[in-house]
Amino acid sequence: MRGEFTELNTKLEEIYFAERAIILHDRADVDDLRRTLVRDGGSLIARVAERRELPADRDARYELLGLVGFYLGACRRHEIEPDQSQVAPLALALSASLGVAPRFAGAHQNIHNRAVDGVFHTFTTLACERVFLTYNGLAVLAYRRAAHALRDVPALGVSNPLATYHLTDAVAALRDVLRFSGTLAAELDRDRFFYNIRPYFKSHRVGAHEFRGVNAGDIAAINAIDVLLGLCSPHDPFYQGVTADKYPYVPPEEQELLRALVTAESLVDMVARELEAGGVSPSLRENAELVLAACRHHGAASVFHHHRLVVPFLAEPAAEAPPERQSDMTASGPPLSAVIETLARLRDLRAARSRPGLVTARPALDRVRALLDDGLRSGHGGN
Repeated sequence: MRGEFTELNTKLEEIYFAERAIILHDRADVDDLRRTLVRDGGSLIARVAERRELPADRDARYELLGLVGFYLGACRRHEIEPDQSQVAPLALALSASLGVAPRFAGAHQNIHNRAVDGVFHTFTTLACERVFLTYNGLAVLAYRRAAHALRDVPALGVSNPLATYHLTDAVAALRDVLRFSGTLAAELDRDRFFYNIRPYFKSHRVGAHEFRGVNAGDIAAINAIDVLLGLCSPHDPFYQGVTADKYPYVPPEEQELLRALVTAESLVDMVARELEAGGVSPSLRENAELVLAACRHHGAASVFHHHRLVVPFLAEPAAEAPPERQSDMTASGPPLSAVIETLARLRDLRAARSRPGLVTARPALDRVRALLDDGLRSGHGGN
């Protein structure tokens, strides 16, 4: 996977890019490379499957599933059909033992991606892919850091001075999300990403079933932040659909976090309740300001991601693609316009933007702001 696999993919991508084509058919050099890829990878996977035993360690099983998924993702990208009898039994057995979808997921690239001598698993050796995986992965780690910090606050209470430490850490982590996203937008080559990296994230078949492609949002941390900050409700049917869809695509250890969100109380509601109860202690005021700051930074990162990454790196180049490719632009299956609308709705929820037909957290955030201002005017800011 760190050698011939990436070399074959890279050779194919260089050919495609030279022609500014998403895929090329009926070319002898391309067909020879594609046949080598599907034959050699399938043979190696079949040898593993023939042992009929899975690693005892869960992390080892998850890593192996990712490697099989990388192969299937590459076959789908180059539009070649692998021998499902060789690969599907192993992928399905691994997924059943883990309770996840039988394909590689975002976590196989940014969380469970073991490097050897500085080299982590990729599809190609292209600089563009390394830039994407590095800065997208750093943003994921920052989201996980923010979620971890916010999850520790309810047990302490929002007026506890110890909670200030966690909230400060969450705000710093969310600033990092925006910083890493900004670097990604500045350094990622648009055409290289669209033509040579994005196609590996498409849906593909395992056995008799089609499984959607990799989504950059397939981490539980971002949903924990949404719900804990009160920007999204786990009881909103739209948002329930978002979390239910991603459940099989997050790593096993994150599925429990998604399940726990249904009973979580938002920090905004907790802050408002204490502010409404009376005096505003210095620690409550400071923590309330930090909660509002976390909401602002989370919203800003979401807005930036939509307008500086989704639109220029997916929506705009997709509009320039040949008509016969318009129905094959997304990782999740629905038309690109439907995917963009879903992402825009999430963007507005996370940014608490007032928008017709959409209930956001804007009134709740404005209520906290007003309570803090009233506390200052009434002289309760130092109690």
